[in-house]
Amino acid sequence: MRRGINDVLLGQILIRNESRENLLSEFATKSSDGIRRIEEPDEVRSKFFRDSDRIIHSKAYTRYIDKTQVFYLFENDHITHRVLHVQMVSKIARQIGRALGLNEDLIEAIALGHDIGHAPYGHEGETYLSELCKKHGIGVFHHSVQSVKFLDTIENQNLTLEVLDGILCHDGESYDRFLRPNRNKSWDVFDREIEDKAYKNIELTPMTLEGCAVRIADMISFIGRDIEDAITVGLITRDEIPANCAEAIGNNNREIINTLVIDVIENSYGEDCISFSSEIWRALEDLRNFNLKTIYENPRIKTQSGKIRTMYKFMFETFLEDMERKNLNSNIYQHHVNYYQGSGYGVRYSEPEIVRDFIAGMTDNYFNNTFKESFLPKKCRYTVEECEKSVILEVD
Repeated sequence: MRRGINDVLLGQILIRNESRENLLSEFATKSSDGIRRIEEPDEVRSKFFRDSDRIIHSKAYTRYIDKTQVFYLFENDHITHRVLHVQMVSKIARQIGRALGLNEDLIEAIALGHDIGHAPYGHEGETYLSELCKKHGIGVFHHSVQSVKFLDTIENQNLTLEVLDGILCHDGESYDRFLRPNRNKSWDVFDREIEDKAYKNIELTPMTLEGCAVRIADMISFIGRDIEDAITVGLITRDEIPANCAEAIGNNNREIINTLVIDVIENSYGEDCISFSSEIWRALEDLRNFNLKTIYENPRIKTQSGKIRTMYKFMFETFLEDMERKNLNSNIYQHHVNYYQGSGYGVRYSEPEIVRDFIAGMTDNYFNNTFKESFLPKKCRYTVEECEKSVILEVD
């Protein structure tokens, strides 16, 4: 039985929480401003604090643990994985938010949930999944939209609009020097933005300054860390970092983060925006271009791309066929659809959409193991009957 705190004590706690938030910046988002699709009674936790808890306890969040970032070919425990990146975004964004007097509970919730929708093999996998989505008439694939889908409509976490909007609009790859929140969004506006993002190439802006802080922190978190990972795997050397970038920003991750965070705080304090100085921004653009050329587009880390694209195609087509044939023994039913039976998930979405959701939710290891299970012949250790059973599981 769920126990509730007594009303007198709850009232005192709510008053204290409210008085603490009164110390925030005039541009901060108060917890009392949080809007849910289905409103809930107040409790000890503020709305955004409660959202962080719901995200951490979601099924989608647990899969962060084995989703890679950039260097998916390397079995190296010191290379950044998605779960570490998310923690770094949260830490950097909260540091900026604390200095600017923003709501750290809202910042943390957005940061923790922002990459939940990433497909196996990071942005490269996202590209291949997007091609398949377009082929089957369900728009393009964006991990930001998928993050919202997992939390809002698949797991029905009933998060606040402010958190979901920050997740939807977090795109750190946009490289914005200046971000001003697009306030006064409603659920109708938000739902239209999700639909538009799936079928049009549009840029979205967060509705809160906290969401803007997370978006900037997303970029700050990986620009230097990706350089460190590239050095670790021998892709580049530290001496290759452009001299003007090293001088203006730094030549290691610690210096880069420190410089960028301080610059953002100095240029955003007391303003309803998040921004960099022109000097730091020019150096940051040069560093971004360096990363793009020497890391992200480097053919030395793309040697397995053809295999990954083929795996995506086979997996999508096979699970789509399983859905069309109602193959209830398939992994897409056993490990995905059946998890959400109570929510009516299986009847609210088309078959291609369900396949998209299933693949997007996979960790890299699960993706690889499922491919092997589906497309490589199984050896039987003992009897013919064992082989026959395995065939039944795969075909019927």
